[in-house]
Amino acid sequence: MKSSVLTRYRVMAYVTAVMLLVLCTCMVFKYGFDMGEDVTFAVSQAHGVLYIIYLVFAFDLGSKAKWPFGKLLWVLLSGTIPFAAFFVERKIVAEVKPLVSGGQPVPAKV
Repeated sequence: MKSSVLTRYRVMAYVTAVMLLVLCTCMVFKYGFDMGEDVTFAVSQAHGVLYIIYLVFAFDLGSKAKWPFGKLLWVLLSGTIPFAAFFVERKIVAEVKPLVSGGQPVPAKV
């Protein structure tokens, strides 16, 4: 597997996670303080587009790493849970890094 596949996933995991945290902050301001409705709309649209790109890259990585469906689903959904993508990304990188260098994947500890 090429290292670019893992790099794309890592970048989009972090970007998606940060945008989700920004979106959560915007939602607090919108519904808690009744301000920033336009900003919330713009951030939600940006997060949606970036999440779709994240889905494509995560699916690409999962198909090349030959993940079972449950694991792939968890990785795909981690972009919708605040802070989850940060933890899932670290776990995935530790597991997939040996594949990049031509070795066997490290089994995930659940």
